[in-house]
Amino acid sequence: MPAPPDPISAAFGAALREVRSLRGVSQEVLAQRAQVQRTYVVDVEQGRRNLTLRNIVRLARALDVSLAELMGRVDGRL
Repeated sequence: MPAPPDPISAAFGAALREVRSLRGVSQEVLAQRAQVQRTYVVDVEQGRRNLTLRNIVRLARALDVSLAELMGRVDGRL
């Protein structure tokens, strides 16, 4: 049985999913824009990835959202 997601990773995943949904962007399109695999986006949204700063920036840019806004949404979930 897998361990539960880390609270910070889970908060980031939920924030990313929220912004992606608000922007009307599919996981596939987000993955293409951020130059990552769709399964990576799925894992991030489910809190199963510990992201690098590089990928946080890529995902934010791919959704045309500032790092401050995205991380503010994360902070609001912690």
